[in-house]
Amino acid sequence: MSWAAAAPVWIGCAVVAGLTLHSLVNATRWLRRPPLRATLDEPVSVLLPLRDEADRLTPCLRSLLAQRGVPDLEIVVLDDGSTDGTADLVRQLAADDPRVRLLTGSPPPPGWLGKPYACQQLADAAVPRSGALVFVDADVVLAPYAVAGAVTALRTAGATLLTPYPRIVAGSIGERLVQPLLQWTWLTFLPLRLMERSPRPSLAAAGGQFLVLDRDGYRRAGGHAAVRERILEDIELARAVKRAGGRIALADGSALADCRMYGSWAELRDGYTKSLWASFGSPVAAATVLALLLLLYTVPPLLAVGAAVAGAAPLAWVAFAAYLLGVAGRVVSARASGGRTWPDVLAHPLSVALLGWLTLRSYHLHRRQRLFWRGRPVH
Repeated sequence: MSWAAAAPVWIGCAVVAGLTLHSLVNATRWLRRPPLRATLDEPVSVLLPLRDEADRLTPCLRSLLAQRGVPDLEIVVLDDGSTDGTADLVRQLAADDPRVRLLTGSPPPPGWLGKPYACQQLADAAVPRSGALVFVDADVVLAPYAVAGAVTALRTAGATLLTPYPRIVAGSIGERLVQPLLQWTWLTFLPLRLMERSPRPSLAAAGGQFLVLDRDGYRRAGGHAAVRERILEDIELARAVKRAGGRIALADGSALADCRMYGSWAELRDGYTKSLWASFGSPVAAATVLALLLLLYTVPPLLAVGAAVAGAAPLAWVAFAAYLLGVAGRVVSARASGGRTWPDVLAHPLSVALLGWLTLRSYHLHRRQRLFWRGRPVH
């Protein structure tokens, strides 16, 4: 086969090269990086929703109690129907610290999912003087100046909502394959500066693990009540902020926070399955996106091996170049977000294939109304 006959693969290679270059520009020019040390002169409420988190709460709450640079800080914790002793553990860890308040959450009323309702209760309970609300999940461990740095970045950006994306910690092989795709997708495909400047709600991204909001802007957007039935409440909240005239921003929070979202492959599988169906808008859109991802990132190494065996050297070299460019994109996102590089990035084609399988599983179980999370239905 001639070099000209490999034209379709050349085109794919060029597309991957363009996407990798885009991720590099995002990472080096447009990605915000909060200060590592800052001191605030405004009150801040840190809001922590909990449901059966006793097995991983301790590092999170201890890191909140160790925050510096926020002289007027309150930590509001909501126990959302836990049955594993979470509330008792909060009392034990907080002891008599006056900054901590523990609330007992109410069951979500009709039309509400559990997480948005827990967050809305927390926001309503925050002291009136707090101008910034910081939502943190129990799987996040903050650096000492994380809250001060994140709120400073929010104010510097002039934003209503800021996501300082934590460094994702992955333990099992499955986590190492799938979790890095979170940062890779938005660095590769999302125009960060345009997202910040554009008023279009469809151009939005956010991460609910560590979310910083201006309180007045949060209220104008309708709070979590505006996203009460949404699986991806973080992204939908960012869209609600834009609809209300606010601005959103993403930041590299890898120096501020660590997050191990799931403790095993089984948890990751079920966690992604519960929400991926809501990420694409429709099954047709999901099929289109996944087909393109597989063609661009999973097919090239397979094609390179097949072409090499068949003696089609030009095709093999072009396909191999496309694979290497895809790996380079993963290297960029890993270095920009504090993630692993070698040898994990070499398995990028398998990561994309696993994402495709998880998405198919998500649509399948959603159609059968068999999606649950923490004992509650989410379909």
